[in-house]
Order: sequence, then structure tokens, then C-alpha cells
Amino acid sequence: MLKNDIEQDELLEEVQAKTLNSMPKNFLVPFLLLCLKDWSLHGYKLIQMLIDMGFSSIDQGNVYRTLRKLEKDHLISSTWDTSEGGPAKRIYSLTEYGEKYLKTSAYSFEQYQNMLGTFFRLYTSAFFPFPSTKEKDKQNGGSAE
Repeated sequence: MLKNDIEQDELLEEVQAKTLNSMPKNFLVPFLLLCLKDWSLHGYKLIQMLIDMGFSSIDQGNVYRTLRKLEKDHLISSTWDTSEGGPAKRIYSLTEYGEKYLKTSAYSFEQYQNMLGTFFRLYTSAFFPFPSTKEKDKQNGGSAE
């Protein structure tokens, strides 16, 4: 390998590592809004739900900063819950404006999903140009199972 090839490989590995451990900008917002669609929740519970949804690493400080911004932008509202023993907890709820934003996000995600489907079909056909048995059966009108 040439020195330039090694440098390119190292750069590629660095970019891949960053990409695998990050999410698209503002990707967190629609997921937070979705968590609040039918529930009023405190921040810790929201973080647990995000982890359950597949967020592998979460910066808790970033979640709380995002919640504050969402409240400032009137997508969510919050109240203090002092009903339980211990310190008061801020409980977050989705606003009507937040529901509209969530619907718009769902539509955008649907468009992204279609684009990703196209990408993976093209990617797969580039590396695996021969149809699988299931695809052959489907093309011939039969059942693949």
C-alpha cells in the first residue's frame, strides 16, 4: 500500500467510527416528541425510552438541553411534579403544535425511508447482481415460502 492509500484508509475508518456512533442532526427531536405523544413523562423516563428505541449512546445533558429548546419553541410544555417524596421532577407533555411537528417529521421519515429503500436496492444489486430464489419466485408469480 502506498502512503496515500494508508492515509485514506485511516481517514475512512475515522469517518465510519464517527458515523456509526452519531445520529443525524435533530434526529432526537421527533423521537422525544413521539415518546410524549400519549404520555406526560419526566426526563429520566424519556431517556430510558430512547435507549429502548435503539439509541445506543445518549448524552443526558443534550437530552435536557433539547427538552428546554422544545419547550422554548412551544413543541412541549412542562410542569413540576411534587406528588412523590424526594425532589420535584419536571414532567413534559406534547403540545398541539408539537403534534403537528411530529406529523411533519413522520412524513419526512417516510420520504427518507423510501430513499433508503432505493439506496439499499441499488447497493444490493451492485454487489449481488443475481436475484435470490425468493426474488425469482416473486417475479414468476409464485410464493417464495
